[in-house]
Amino acid sequence: MSSPNTPSPNQTADTPSGQTATKPGTSSRRPLLPWVAGPAWFLAALVTWRWPDADDFPDTNQLATQFCAIGLALTVAAVLRRLSARAPWAIALGLGFTAWEIIQAKLLWLPRPFFGTPQDLLDVFLTDWRRLGDSLLHSLGLLAVGYGIGAALGVAIGVGLGRSLRFRYWVRPLIRLIGPLPPVALLPLAFIIIPSSRLASEALLALAAGFPTTILTWSGVVAVDPAYYDVARTMGARNRFLVLRVALPAAMPQIFVGLFMGLGVSFATLVVAEMLGVKSGLGFYMQWAQGWAAYPNMYAALLVMSLMCTGLVTLLFKLRDRVLSWQKDGLKW
Repeated sequence: MSSPNTPSPNQTADTPSGQTATKPGTSSRRPLLPWVAGPAWFLAALVTWRWPDADDFPDTNQLATQFCAIGLALTVAAVLRRLSARAPWAIALGLGFTAWEIIQAKLLWLPRPFFGTPQDLLDVFLTDWRRLGDSLLHSLGLLAVGYGIGAALGVAIGVGLGRSLRFRYWVRPLIRLIGPLPPVALLPLAFIIIPSSRLASEALLALAAGFPTTILTWSGVVAVDPAYYDVARTMGARNRFLVLRVALPAAMPQIFVGLFMGLGVSFATLVVAEMLGVKSGLGFYMQWAQGWAAYPNMYAALLVMSLMCTGLVTLLFKLRDRVLSWQKDGLKW
């Protein structure tokens, strides 16, 4: 029987009774971070509004208003206790914009027009949002068709390679000959053979997405335990059932790896195709901005492209998590 003064297993020897011991590695200042996020953006607003600009930059007052609105939203989130996990990033971004504003808009330490100001970036989104939005839609449309066709063909060819010896005999040499080629290396040939630059770009995107998807699907199908097929055959399953209900579900983890790899290669192919062939899209917009030395427009297009790529990868991860819900410890994005 333990005495009243004996520490319980949940208490340390120097912790008074009735108080909760702090876990090792846990900072007692962490709850204060959400309350610092709002003031960090208020500081950015104050610097933008009160410190005179080094040149006549557009939309300074609008930028200060935006910073102030973000700071107010973060303060409300802190009051509602919705900012604990994202508070450090919110603080870092607020201080980062403050430093950017001081270095470039107030002191002009970096050469213009190569390095813009936050005001320049905001002015692009306020004045050229229609062209940016149209470029984004064209890029999404081109990527959806090319990547979708490449992914579907990659899965189908990979299943054929894994299930049919005759199909593998004829198709494998072609895969080994054409697949490893960088899709952008075939860009001039594609524009000669295919009369439409858009169709040529879609074909290259399909090749970019199809090769890794084919290889990983093939690997996943070959790795399926033959006992699964034997059990299904004893129950009267036909070849179609073996493919759709045995091979594909078992190979799905490798298939998604191929889809992720194909998506990354498709992003690079998309930008090059739009810069050199297709007269629309974010890649074409970036080339146009660089030609006119409109570097803020180029940076805005880069930001939009980054958000597009991140959003598409996130959607693919959501799909993978839904299909492979049994993989609890899988890679997260």
